[in-house]
Amino acid sequence: MKGHLDALLLATLANGPRHGYAIKETLRLDSGGQFDLPTGTVYPALHRLERAGLIVGNWSVVAGRKRRSYELTDAGRRALESGRADWRQFAIAVTGVLGSATCPAPAG
Repeated sequence: MKGHLDALLLATLANGPRHGYAIKETLRLDSGGQFDLPTGTVYPALHRLERAGLIVGNWSVVAGRKRRSYELTDAGRRALESGRADWRQFAIAVTGVLGSATCPAPAG
């Protein structure tokens, strides 16, 4: 996860705006439960992405409750594409190393 959180968060917004909890849930669901991140990780990262100009947040009231929704900016879309390209390159390199070695069978 380290080094890839920004791209993962940006990817959750690729199909349109989402509020913070929906972003957190999208990460959890799309990863099969592997990325069940605490709010103390997600919200500070969203604020950092907003300060960087990669996402923009807007307040709304839904069912009497205020919530902030986020959407990608043009710079955010470019950063997402760059993050996806970096990930593909990294995955190819790791697969080249790990996929080419014969792994011993687990003892048992």
